[in-house]
Amino acid sequence: MAKIRQPVGPTTRVALGVTAWALIIGAWFALSHSGLLPPFALPDPLGVIKAIGSLWSEYDLLGNVFMSWWRIAQAFVWSAAVAIPLGLMMGAFPALFHFINPVVAPMRSMPITAFLPAFMALFGMDEGMKVGFLVFGMMFYLLAVVVEEVNKVDEALLETAYTLGAGTPQTLWLMFRASFPGVFGSFRILYDVGWTYVILAEMVNARKGVGYMIEAARKVLDFERVYAGIIAIGIAAFLFRWLLTLAEHQLFPWRRAVAPQTRTAFTAK
Repeated sequence: MAKIRQPVGPTTRVALGVTAWALIIGAWFALSHSGLLPPFALPDPLGVIKAIGSLWSEYDLLGNVFMSWWRIAQAFVWSAAVAIPLGLMMGAFPALFHFINPVVAPMRSMPITAFLPAFMALFGMDEGMKVGFLVFGMMFYLLAVVVEEVNKVDEALLETAYTLGAGTPQTLWLMFRASFPGVFGSFRILYDVGWTYVILAEMVNARKGVGYMIEAARKVLDFERVYAGIIAIGIAAFLFRWLLTLAEHQLFPWRRAVAPQTRTAFTAK
């Protein structure tokens, strides 16, 4: 019987990961040739691989991925510019928290897709709508993380700062520095949230982006290209997430030392 939290060696981790993907791909092959599903439901994997090549050579895959990333990056910067200082103030001053939280807390539970028509009415259907929609979807998640990380700052650290004569600005700066490693760690999930929502935003009046590329393929019933686009999203999202993880390891190496082993499959080595 396996022990709880029993360490797994690098070779075993790789073998388990390869086995899992082999089972998924094998099941895909079997289902696509079984005749149990409608013709367009699950295309042949070999056809999808060929479609990935056509996306690269004929449909500007790299340019579409970059456009989606650029929209996420803009929303990321705006979200951080609002959520980090606001979350710091909310974590530092309980009165401000109890004033703002009753408004922002329900937003985290509401399906953002319901707001898409409202954003179309407010901002039209061009780039402003897409970036604004992403900011709305990402900011409330990041705000909650910032407040939580600020609340985790050890009270003894603040007492030491007061003893040494720190004023309110210096103490706020100390709280920001103490909480920022945890906030930075959440950027990976925030980035995943952005990829989730950008596909939806790009299905509305877009001329570039991975979501537009997939929607264009769906309209002509080219489901091999649809699945190829989905795979391209997964690869692109994983690579950018890996870069964020690598940056976190370089900036905050002590966090890697205490990371649970179950995270190692998703983080850079």
